[in-house]
Amino acid sequence: MKDDLQSIEDIKAIRKMMEESTRFLSLSGLSGLFAGIMAIAGALVAYFLILDHGSIHYDESFRSLSGSETFSVRWLLMADAAAVLVFSVLVALWLSLRKAGKDGKSFWTPVSKRLLINLLIPLSAGGVFIIALLLQNHLQLIVPCFLIFYGLALVNAGKFTFGEIFYLGLLEIITGLASAFVPGWGLIFWIFGFGVLHIVYGVAMYRRYGA
Repeated sequence: MKDDLQSIEDIKAIRKMMEESTRFLSLSGLSGLFAGIMAIAGALVAYFLILDHGSIHYDESFRSLSGSETFSVRWLLMADAAAVLVFSVLVALWLSLRKAGKDGKSFWTPVSKRLLINLLIPLSAGGVFIIALLLQNHLQLIVPCFLIFYGLALVNAGKFTFGEIFYLGLLEIITGLASAFVPGWGLIFWIFGFGVLHIVYGVAMYRRYGA
């Protein structure tokens, strides 16, 4: 009986070692919560400051602007989105570094490198494509592309970390595809996809895995 219990403990230890060698487990649930709050804040900045209390159908707001004003507003919206992304990524990195240190693990490992590469390839491709859409004035497709490419990045990186990341990516893709069929409601889908979904994910991850 004692030998059987020891064997079970050995199997659990081996399984844990294999999991840690193939998956990055230092992601913090708090980073998802922060990203969601930042996304909602970014949407509020866009609506109240950049669009100057314009219609939630942001394409209607552009119709009342001159050519130079439209150009300025477009790039301000892009800067707003980029700021949300940069701050969210920096906070996620800091929280993950803190969690790795608390658990006595190394943050920069072959697994974390593969995760980062698989995350950045779809994000980089999406960023270039979104700039092309912006330059060609296809504004209604920008938010759907943000959501879809971000979702693809999460799905791509999900195999190197917690399984919840994969499912979050699928939900982001579905939200982006739905947004593409409802022109003008980009801010609402942005709030849901990057805000609400991240907050729900962050709370769930925090409750299950801790900070």
